[in-house]
Parts: sequence; structure tokens; C-alpha cells
Amino acid sequence: MIRDITIGQYYQVDSIIHRLDPRVKLLATLIYVVSLFVTNSPVGYAIAILFLVGCIALSKVPAKYVLKGLKSLVYILIFSATFILLFTGGEHIVFKYGIIKISREGIYNAIEMVVRLTLLLIGSSVMTLTTKPTDMADGLEKAFGFLKVIKVPVHEMAMMISIAFRFIPILVEETDKIMKAQIARGADFESGGLIKKAKGLIPLLVPLIISSIKRALDLATAMEARCYNGGEGRTKMKPLKYKKCDFVAYGVQVGYFVMIIVTNIVVKLVIKNVM
Repeated sequence: MIRDITIGQYYQVDSIIHRLDPRVKLLATLIYVVSLFVTNSPVGYAIAILFLVGCIALSKVPAKYVLKGLKSLVYILIFSATFILLFTGGEHIVFKYGIIKISREGIYNAIEMVVRLTLLLIGSSVMTLTTKPTDMADGLEKAFGFLKVIKVPVHEMAMMISIAFRFIPILVEETDKIMKAQIARGADFESGGLIKKAKGLIPLLVPLIISSIKRALDLATAMEARCYNGGEGRTKMKPLKYKKCDFVAYGVQVGYFVMIIVTNIVVKLVIKNVM
């Protein structure tokens, strides 16, 4: 399950999505996330799913590779859906047993939450799978460069985000190695109740935290040895420049968001007229 985590990993392949400017992909991800919380109708979610499927197809990243990142989050989705299902009140009760009540509104909210989170996670994964951490840092720094006027350390913030994404696959691999080593020494991470499993994680977490701190100190030492002092006066080996395909992508994003808004308005008007 550790190896199923795909967020933060880069999938090397030549595609039109990979060649897009990182600023375009950052804005696309933001627009997509906002659209998921703006829409609340099946038609709107269908449009969001079609848009995401189109992006995955254009990225040439295997769908199985994108979807396997959800395996590690299945339990979180199930727990969240169950919590909403049991504690959402409503007028239309479909099941009742003692203090347990399940309403039609609760079922709809649970399904909506699962769909939103699933699409959000897949959409975020597509961005990280098609964007190198260095390109993402450059895109963030360029996109929020206007904040330098009010003395916001944009370069340092972008660098921290880039390092965080870069360390995700490294920590995943390190966790897998430590887990296998501890299992070879007799550690048990599967059997027992919840408390026993939590205690069993101690032999895994302690060396992982120590290793992470050591990596951070080594990185800081390396940056100091190379006289790194922030983004002041730094130049780029490959400066970001918009191409024709980037402007086309911006147009597609605007068209998608307008379609979501129009769909919401039309659906609300239809429901209002019917009722």
C-alpha cells in the first residue's frame, strides 16, 4: 500500500500535458478544485469527470497508475462517507434501527462527498504526475511573483513546496525499506486490534523520523556549502515562456468553468420550475 501513493511522483512520458507551462497546470488544478465545490448536480459532476478523463488521456499516463493512488485512501473515504451517512439529518428516512437513522439526504451527501474527494485527489495527482518538482517551483514563483512587492518570500515558499513534493517518493521508498527490514526482524504490522497496530508502528516511525531529520540536515548543509541565500539575484537556466498551446489550454479552462457555472444555473432553474 505504501507504493500505491502517487501524489508527488513524476511520470516521465512525452505528452501535450507534460509540455504545458507549469503555471497553466497550476491554474487548471485550482479551477478544477473550485469547480468541484461549485457544482452540486449530477450533470456538473459528469462534465467534471469527462474533463478529467480527457486530461488523463492527453497526459498519456496509464489510468491504472493514476487510480492506484486511491488505494491508500480507501479507508479514509469509507470512514468519511459512513460518518456523513449516519449523522446527516433529513426528512426522508429510508432506514431506521434504534438510534441509527439513514436519510435520503444523508445518502446523497455521502455519495457527493466521495465523488468530490475522488475527483479532487485524481486531479491533483495528474498535476504532480505531469510536472517536475523544479518546474512546479518555478511556476509557483512566477505565478505569485507579484507578492514580492509586499515582501512575501515567494522564492523561499516555492522552494519549500518543491522540496516537500520531491521528498514524498523518497520517504515512501524509505518507509517501504524500513517496513521490510522490521518485518524480517519479527515486527508485526497487520495482526491485532487498533491499539496493537498503533503500537506496532513505533518501530517504523522512529527510524523514519530520524532518517527524515538526517536528510533535512544533509540538504541544509549542501545548500549552505553552495552559498544558497534565497532567490535574490538568481537567474533561471530555462526561463518560463508561454507557447501557443498554453493559451489554448487557458481557453479550454475558461470554457470548462463557464460550462460548469451555466450547468448549475440551468439545473437550478429546471428544479425550481418543476417544484
